[in-house]
Amino acid sequence: MKKKFKILVSNDDGISSKGLLALRNAMLELGDVFVYAPNEQQSAVGHAITVQTPLRVIPHFVNGELFGYAINGTPADCIKLAITSLLDTKPDLIVSGINHGANAAINVIYSGTVSAATEGTILEIPSIAFSLTSFDPEDFSYAAKVAKQIAETVLTNGLPPGVLLNVNIPAIPENQIKGIAITRQGRSKWNDYYERRVDPNKKEYYWLTGTMKRLDDEINSDLVAIQNNYVSITPIHYDLTDYNFLAELKNWNLNGK
Repeated sequence: MKKKFKILVSNDDGISSKGLLALRNAMLELGDVFVYAPNEQQSAVGHAITVQTPLRVIPHFVNGELFGYAINGTPADCIKLAITSLLDTKPDLIVSGINHGANAAINVIYSGTVSAATEGTILEIPSIAFSLTSFDPEDFSYAAKVAKQIAETVLTNGLPPGVLLNVNIPAIPENQIKGIAITRQGRSKWNDYYERRVDPNKKEYYWLTGTMKRLDDEINSDLVAIQNNYVSITPIHYDLTDYNFLAELKNWNLNGK
């Protein structure tokens, strides 16, 4: 008898986002789906967790049917709370997305979408983050198709401990997609600043703005892949140690001996 998989779905765009609906529907073709997502937009919160505010879990209905549960917290909160306190058993897979906008290169460290999947790996569950390279997407059909394909493969093959897949999908028609590329995280930085503005009460405030600058052009990077119309799949993990510098740092003689 074929196993019935248990899949946890979350995101950072909020429980009402079109991307979450598309991802949830795609996962329903693979098993039982449980949705626990932020009750509102939580983009760029990174791996923040809530420690000073109580978390509330509110049933969310779509067309009169239970869709999932909205949580007044971050994406990492949603995963942590669902796994430790709300689900009877651990899921076989966690998927996060489908994000509105790419999460490649430097954006990975800011991304709530990726952080939901990262929390999954911390809790020892295979996890995948999916992003579509448009901030105002209308068509999620191909992205959902790719998500199902990759999720099904991970359910079959598994992932190494502590490793998640970060998937970025170009927001173009399927017939323009050149294929799937296995990539590394690209290098980039934000040239950003805070624009000073004044509200109607003559009080000043600041609004973050800027542009991202690509710092490499290597064909195997996530940024280059998606800009060349490839779906990018990058295996990432949360060990931030710089092993190349570790040996040199030991030679700094910091103990004074």
